[in-house]
Amino acid sequence: MTVSAFPSAAPLDRPVPKAFGLKSGKSLEGLGLRTVGDLVRHYPRRYEHRGELTDLSGLVLGEHVTVVADVQSATVRATRSGKAMLEASVTDGRGRLRIVIFAGHRAKLRYYEAKLVPGRRGLFSGVVSEYQGHLQFLHPDFEVFDPEYEERAREEAAWPIPIYPASQSLQSWQIRNAVRHELAGLQDADVPDPLPPALRSAHRLPSLLDALRLVHVPQEDADWHRGRHRLRFEEAFVLQAELARRRARAAGQPAVRRPGAAGGLLDAFDARLPFTLTAGQVEVGQQIAHELAAAHPMQRLLQGEVGSGKTVVALRAMLQVIDSGGQAALLAPTEVLAAQHARTLRALLGDLAEGGFLGGADRATRVALLTGSLPAAARREALADAAGGAAGIVVGTHALLNPDVQFADLGLVVVDEQHRFGVEQRDVLRTRNEVQPHLLVMTATPIPRTVAMTVFGDLETSVLREVPAGRSGVKTFMAYADRPNYVARTWALVREQVAAGGRAFVVCPRISADGDEQGDDDADLLADEEGEAGEGGDAKATRRPLRAVLEVVEELRGRPELAGVPIGLLHGRMSSEDKDRALAAFASGETPVLVTTTVIEVGVDVPAATAMVVLDADRFGLSQLHQLRGRVGRGSAPGVCLLVSHAEEGTPAWTRLETLVRTTDGFELAAADLELRREGDVLGAAQSGAGSSLRLLRVARDADLIERAREEATALVVHDPELTGWPALADAIEQRLRGAGEEFIDRV
Repeated sequence: MTVSAFPSAAPLDRPVPKAFGLKSGKSLEGLGLRTVGDLVRHYPRRYEHRGELTDLSGLVLGEHVTVVADVQSATVRATRSGKAMLEASVTDGRGRLRIVIFAGHRAKLRYYEAKLVPGRRGLFSGVVSEYQGHLQFLHPDFEVFDPEYEERAREEAAWPIPIYPASQSLQSWQIRNAVRHELAGLQDADVPDPLPPALRSAHRLPSLLDALRLVHVPQEDADWHRGRHRLRFEEAFVLQAELARRRARAAGQPAVRRPGAAGGLLDAFDARLPFTLTAGQVEVGQQIAHELAAAHPMQRLLQGEVGSGKTVVALRAMLQVIDSGGQAALLAPTEVLAAQHARTLRALLGDLAEGGFLGGADRATRVALLTGSLPAAARREALADAAGGAAGIVVGTHALLNPDVQFADLGLVVVDEQHRFGVEQRDVLRTRNEVQPHLLVMTATPIPRTVAMTVFGDLETSVLREVPAGRSGVKTFMAYADRPNYVARTWALVREQVAAGGRAFVVCPRISADGDEQGDDDADLLADEEGEAGEGGDAKATRRPLRAVLEVVEELRGRPELAGVPIGLLHGRMSSEDKDRALAAFASGETPVLVTTTVIEVGVDVPAATAMVVLDADRFGLSQLHQLRGRVGRGSAPGVCLLVSHAEEGTPAWTRLETLVRTTDGFELAAADLELRREGDVLGAAQSGAGSSLRLLRVARDADLIERAREEATALVVHDPELTGWPALADAIEQRLRGAGEEFIDRV
C-alpha cells in the first residue's frame, strides 16, 4: 500500500473512485492508489520511445510486462472446439512474441484483427507464458500507435512513453492517461512543496508540481531525468530531516552520567585481559566511554567485521556502567545467541562474574540469563538478581521485554543483531525508566556508508575493521551440487578436517524435507535478500527441493567418506536444553560434524571449528553467507568454507557466490550485496508491484545526493528542531514515513 505524500489539499485528497468512476477507481485501488495524491506519486518504472523496440530476450516467465513491438503477422482461425482464435506475432527485429486471443466466434475478433495490422507498432501488456517453446501473451491488452496523427499527436510522437507499474486489470497507458488528466488541473498551491524555496534555488531544483510533470509528461529524456533527480533529492531530504529531528530530540533528553570509577570492575578486567586490544577497539572504547559519561543518552551503532571483537568492546562499556552504580541489559535475537553471550561474558570475567558466591572476586557482579524456555526456579532467581541489582549484566531474548522483568538501575541497553528487533521491542527497555538508559546497537553485518546514513541516521556510528591477532582466516570455494565428484570431495575434506582435530558445520536452509522452512526461529533469514526464488531468479531452482537438516543428517551418516564420524544436528525448533547439549557436544568433539540451520549464523564461537559447508548456498544472501563463514577459522587453525550450489555460471546467483569467494572484506561484500539486490528494481521489465519498490532513491547509487540532503536537513533542523516554520515538510514526514515508512526508518 502506498500513502499520499502530500499534506491536506482538496484536489489531492480526493478518493480515486470519485475522480475516475467506480470501475477505474477500484482498479487503481488494487495498486494501492487510493487518492489523487497517490496517483501522481505513482512514478513510471521506465520510459520507451515509439521509434525503439523492447528487447524481447529479457522477458521472464510469469511476469506481467509492457513491451513496445512491431506486428509481424495476424491471423484468425477456428479451433477444434469450434471457437475462434486470433494468433499474432510481434517482434523486436530479432525475437518474437506470440499473441493469442480466444473468442466465441470470429466476429468478436474483428476489432483486434483490424488493429493488429502487420507493420504497425504498439504497446503490448500481459503475463509472459510459454507454449511449445515460444513466449506468448494470452489475452493481452494493447495500444497500437495511430499512424493518422492529429497536430497534437504528431508533436507527442517523439516524446518518451512512460511505462508504469500496472496490473492485469489496469494497463500502463490507462494509468498514463489518468495521471495526465489530473496533472492538467493542478496548480502550485494544490501541491505544497516539502523543499524550502531557498534550498530548491541553491540546488537548481524544480518545484514539486513541475517535477511531477517532468516525470509523467516528459517531452525529452532530459525532462524525466531532471524530474527524477528532484524527487530523489526530496525523498532523501524528508528522510534525513526526520533523522535529524530524532538526533536533536535524543540530544535534549536527560541521562544519568556513567563515568565509571577508578579501581573498579573495568580496571580489574583490563588488567586480566590475556590479549592486547586492537587499535580500533581502543578508539571505539574511548568514544563510548566519553558518551556514557555525558548527561544525554548515548545512541551509537557499533558495526564490525566478523570476529572483530565487538563483544569485548560492549563488555567494557557494561562494566563502566556497573562501576557507576548501574546495570546493563544485553538483548539477543535467539536463545542460542543469548546463551552463547552469557557463557562468553562469564568466561571473559571469570571470578568477576561470581558476585556473592564462594570464590568470587572482592568486587564482582553477576551475569543473569533470561530466556523464554528457562525453568521456573532459574527464572525466579534471574528476575530477583535483576530487580535487586545483584546482576550487573542481564542477558536475554525477547523475554527481557516482559513487564515482570524489572531492573534496580538500568543504565545501558545493548542490542545485538539489531535487524532482528522492531523499534517497539527495543524501546520497551529504553523507556521503562523515567530517565532513558544509554543505547549501544551492534551488528556483525557490515553496512555501507550510505545505508548507515539512510537507515541508521539517528545513531552515531563506530566501525571495527581489524581482526584480533591469532586468527588464521578462512578460504572459500564453490562446489557444484550436480557433480558427484565435487560432492564426494566436499565430504572427504570434512573428514580430513575432523581427523586433524577440527569441527565442521553443515548448513541447510530448512529443517525437514516435507515441512515448512518458515517454522524455524531463524527462517526469516532464508534467502532474506532475494525472496523465494533466490536472487538468481532461476525458475528451476525455485522448484528444486531445498536441502533439509533432518534428511542431510541421515544422508551423511550413510556416506562412506564420513563412516564412523559422529554427526549431530541443531535447529530452531529444538528445546533450549537440546540446543545447548548439541553445541556442547560439537565443541567438545563428541559430535565433530554438526548439521544445522542458520541458527548458528551469529554469536556461536567454537574456536576448533575449521570447516563450513553451506548447502543450497545460492539461496542465501551475501551478508548472511559472510556471517556463516565467520563461524569458522576463529582459532589458530585456518578455516575452509565450501559453497555447494546448483547456480549456473553467469547468473546473478553465481556472481554473488563468486564475490564471496573473491573477498573476505565484509564492507566490500555489503556494498556488492546492496548493488546486486537493487539491480532490476528500477530497470527490470516487471510492471507489477507497488510500495517500497516504487521509491526512486537508491542508497547504492545516490551516495552524494544523500550526503547533500543530510547536510541541508541537519542545518535546517538546527534552527527549527520541530519544523514549525516548514509545515509542508513536517506533513510530508508525517504522511510519507508512517506505516511501512516508519518500519523502514525504525530498523535501528
